[in-house]
Order: sequence, then structure tokens, then C-alpha cells
Amino acid sequence: MASRKMNVLVYSGNGSTIESVRHCLYTLRRLLSPNYAVIPVTDTVILKEPWTASCALLVFPGGADLGYCRSLNGEGNRRIEQYVRRGGAYLGLCAGAYYGSSKCEFEVGNNKMEVIGNRELKFFPGIARGCAFKGFVYHSEAGAKAVRLQVTKDAFNRAIVPETFRSYYNGGGVFVDAGTFSNQGVEILATYSDPTDVKGGDGQAAVVYCEVGAGGALLTGPHPEFAAVNLDPRSDGPDYPDMVKALAEDDEARLIFLKACLTKLGLVISQEQSLVPSLSCLHLSSLHHHLVDELIASWDEIITVEDGEEYIKGENDTFHFEKQASRWSLNSIAKSLPIPSLGDAEDYLAEAGHRIVDYNSVPKRIIPHISEWPGTKETPCFNHHSFYANLKKYQGESHGEAEDFGKTLLYGEVVTSTNTLLEKNPKLLANVPEGFTCTATTQVAGRGRGSNVWVSPAGSLVFSTCMKHPMELSNTAPVVFIQYLAAIAIVEGIQSYDEGYTKVPVKLKWPNDIYAPDPTKEGRKEYVKIGGILVNSSYSSGNYDLVVGIGLNTTNAAPTTSLNALLSSDQTAFTLEKLLARILTKFEIIYKKFCRTGFDRQLEEVYYGHWLHSDQIITIETEGGARARIKGITRDWGLLRAEELGWEDRPTGKVWELQSDSNSFDFLKGLLKRKT
Repeated sequence: MASRKMNVLVYSGNGSTIESVRHCLYTLRRLLSPNYAVIPVTDTVILKEPWTASCALLVFPGGADLGYCRSLNGEGNRRIEQYVRRGGAYLGLCAGAYYGSSKCEFEVGNNKMEVIGNRELKFFPGIARGCAFKGFVYHSEAGAKAVRLQVTKDAFNRAIVPETFRSYYNGGGVFVDAGTFSNQGVEILATYSDPTDVKGGDGQAAVVYCEVGAGGALLTGPHPEFAAVNLDPRSDGPDYPDMVKALAEDDEARLIFLKACLTKLGLVISQEQSLVPSLSCLHLSSLHHHLVDELIASWDEIITVEDGEEYIKGENDTFHFEKQASRWSLNSIAKSLPIPSLGDAEDYLAEAGHRIVDYNSVPKRIIPHISEWPGTKETPCFNHHSFYANLKKYQGESHGEAEDFGKTLLYGEVVTSTNTLLEKNPKLLANVPEGFTCTATTQVAGRGRGSNVWVSPAGSLVFSTCMKHPMELSNTAPVVFIQYLAAIAIVEGIQSYDEGYTKVPVKLKWPNDIYAPDPTKEGRKEYVKIGGILVNSSYSSGNYDLVVGIGLNTTNAAPTTSLNALLSSDQTAFTLEKLLARILTKFEIIYKKFCRTGFDRQLEEVYYGHWLHSDQIITIETEGGARARIKGITRDWGLLRAEELGWEDRPTGKVWELQSDSNSFDFLKGLLKRKT
């Protein structure tokens, strides 16, 4: 079975700079979303987690490559080199390009800045020598320039690329004698138009592509990922505004070139650039209108009043309660996203979606609906009337077992992350009722288990539900099982959505992912991930305060496939509102049974009926590569049971019990790895 590679990993560990990482994330997300998840990762991830199977591109941004060496020399570089050689792709930008060359020569003769040394990756078989242009200063724009690049059009297989363009530059190198390495799979993609301040030998190569086994590496001295709109013209010196203006004039050519580079690395570019979305307001409503008023009244102790405006100042986010008259105020929109270089609301709205935004600093605007549900004009992407009608219907069929989950709803068309809004603000979380649910049409900073980020374009069902699990149930109903209950609820919610849906082919992957057969692979059963579960837990007043986050591809075709693609022609497509209501009621029914009887044999059989792993043979990396057969999970603490296999795959009698929090299961490769 093959896993579709959908992760673009941007290194953000030792040696990288915050600004370079931010520019990488901003540009790559615009060009690659929703086909890929663009994720920042640390050196720990590179060293310890099984990232290679799902990685479409590994990116090393600007910074100082000695930091990369200190963290990754040895095992880390071995994993990176092996990943690329087996068909992976590497993008090295400035410091990442020095790091990907055989030798780095940086500011030779400058005692304070000189760096000379061999590098382990050796994607470019020669020397990366810098600075190509004088004036570089660490953590400064003093040496920044708009350098003109001459593009080697023949290297792009007749793709449309500009002949020349200006790119942001700050400390990058030249690839010495790159033209002499053509017999080793090196292509020059662009050269510096102006003479460099160091000897570049044959070609003055600024950007190169290097064949590496079955994969490839693209290394660039300049920064084509830096967009002019994200540079402050007031940063450094009197010439800086002219540089920013020059970059802005060539922005379209820069993007065309960068798209061609990503295509050369095997990436699929989005047809339309994804704008950086503005956060929307949050609509607070309830199945019973009076509960909204009661909830806000209960928040009296955590609400602060400033200049007549009400706020909840959480630990991570500030929530501002909007008054009815100010819902459509341009001024409130402008104030919520301050941009230093822009003056008024009209300027901001003209630039919205084209620059880096610090979402954590943006106040989150809550609109309480105390007498009626939001109408379609206020929430065009989510029909509250349909959701509550279906919730009421499913609750009525539950014989009193489903009453709370989803009864109070916080909805936003564009949010950071439904889990973050709740879990990262304990002050708010401690004061929401059982089953309080936050859902969104689009997340701009969705979160997954470990280093994962779940891509959530429009069409994904994304929501987080709050639960208060009593500490006194720890022995009979351990909290670790909540992730398994949520997984069961998702599958059973899908298969009980309506009549005729019982055979929708969705399955569970241990411990908390949802998989389905890829409908594009006719004749071959290849599974792809279509959903995931993230459970965050904290403790207060005798309860575990849980936030159960769920993301599920429902109507969207990317980044993998969706539920609607699994349906036959005679089945009606899923709607987000109805599916949300169905999963929430199923979840509550299953959870209440669990509180009474624990993870008993009946729940165990239901779980195994939906999962992918019965008697699957795996390799346990932490046990020296031992072969083992999965036998299930323990009913006391939810550990994965695996029996060791010996000669001719006969059981040896040894059994391992493995925790989900410290192990990562690559189902598609039958490999169990330790997470650290």
C-alpha cells in the first residue's frame, strides 16, 4: 500500500530564523494549499519521527547553517540524504543552500563571520561561496538587496518562465563552477546578472537543481520566497524603500519562477494562489436560545470591561463581544488586524490576504445570538437551521442518551484552530458547558498529533467538543479511551448518517486516524487518510477538561480524498451540518455508555469491527526491528498489544503493550516507531 505524500516540512529548529521560516510558510502555503500541508518542524522531528513516508518536500530556510550542522550532523543528515536519494525533494534557501552543498565558504578572511567547512548532505557536489554580495549583517536588513537573476529557460522543460527578475537577497552564496558538474546531474536554473563580490567560477550560478539518486535538491542563494508585501519599507537605511519597490515591480515574475522551481521538484501547484484569509467573527448560538444569555451571564467573572466594550482576555487569545450595531463596522475589522505600514481600513482591505498575519494577536470577535440562530447572510457557509434541526432529530432518536453535545455552538467561517481557541485558553475552557462545540469552515492553523497539521480547506468538517470527564472514573473508564470513542463515533456517525450509508468504506487506524480506500486507484486497495482526532487534556476541580478535535474531509477533493468521493451515484452527498449533528450525538451516546461500563467487550468488538489492524504483522523499531503481530488493545489502559514472532512467524510467547502517546504507527509500512 502506498501513502500519498501531502506534507511540506519547513525546518524551524536550531539555526533557522523566525523571519525566514515565516516567509517560507507564507509563500508555500499560498502556492501549494490545499494540495499539501505546509508544516514547521524541529530537529527533533527530523531525528525521531517517521516523517519521510508522507513528506513531499523538505525545506531548509535562511539562517545560519552551523546551527543545522550542530543539530543534524550524523543521524539527521543520514535520514535527510536517504529520503532525497529514495525519491524525495529538498529545497535549500540561502543558509539551506550552503547546508546542502559539499563545502561552505562564507566570508573567508572576515575573522568575526568566517565559516569554512565540509557539509554532509553534498547535494551540490561543489562549493557554495558567499557572501555573493558584500554588506551582510546577521539579524539585519543592512545587507539586503534586490538582485537581478538571469533565468536559464531551457532548464524548465518549455515551461513559461521570465528571462530575468529581481529577487530579495541577504547573505546567500554562489555555486562555484556549477557548469562543470553537469555530468553529475547539476543544472543551473538562474545566474546573478551583476558581477559577484566573490569568485563564482563557471556560471555565477545563483540557483541550481541537483539530481540525487531518484530524487532532487534545489538550492538557491537568493530568497525567491520573500514577497515584497511582507517587507517593511522603513526597516533599514534610505535605500531600503527603493529595494522594496523594485521587488514589488517584479513580484509576478518572481512567483512564476518559484512555481516553476516547485514543479521541477515534483510538487503540484495550486491553480489559484491561496490568499491569506482574514479571521471571521465567531457566532455563539444554542439549540435553546435562552442558554446563550445564561452562558454569557455565567462568564461575568472572566469578562473585563474597557471603554464600554466587553472582553474575555484568555491566555492565548482575546475575545471581544460585538454589539449588534457594530457587526459590519469597517473600523472594527481594521482594528482587529493592525498593519503598521497601512493607514486606514480601506488600505487594509485592499491588501487583505496578501501579507503575513500574526493571528494570535488578532482579537477574536464573538457575536451572541440570544433570540434567533444566525441567518444565511451572516453565515453563508454553514446553515445553523439545518444543523439544529438535524441535532434535534438525532437527539430524539437517542432515548435521552444524547442531550448536550452540540447544544451550544461557536461557529466561525475562518478561525485559527478550533482546538487552539478552547484548549489554549483555560480561563474560557473552564467555563463552558459539557458538549460545548466550536466548528469552522476553514482553519488557518489547524493542529494534529505530534508535529502534524491537518489541512482544513473549505469542505472539511472541523470541530472541537469540550468534555468534563470525572477523575473518579479513572480506574473504570480511563481518559485515554476518549480518542477511541471519538473514532468509533466518526465511523458510526458516517454509516448511520441516513438509510443506505452503512457500507461507506471508512476505517480506523490506531490510535486516532480515519482512513478510506483511494477511489482513484481502481483495482488496487490503497488507503488514504481522510480524518484525524486530537485530544487535549487538562485537570481542574476533579475533572479532566478535554477538548476533542476532529478534522474530516467531507466535500473537498484535496488534499487526499473525501467522504463524498466514496459514495455511489444513488447516494445523496454528505452535508457538513447534518454530519456534524450525527457524529456529535453518536459520540455522546457512546461516551455515556463508556462512563457506565468502561471499555467493555461490546465496545471492544465495535472498535475492532472498524479498525484496519487485525492480525497485521509489523516491525517494532524500538525492539531492534522485531517482528510482531497486532492482537488488539488492552481494555484497562488502551495499550496496543503485539505478540513477538519468531521462526516462520510463530509466536514466541512474548507480548508487548505499547502506549499511543509514545509510539507512532505507520500502518502503510507496518512499522511502529517511538515518538519522543
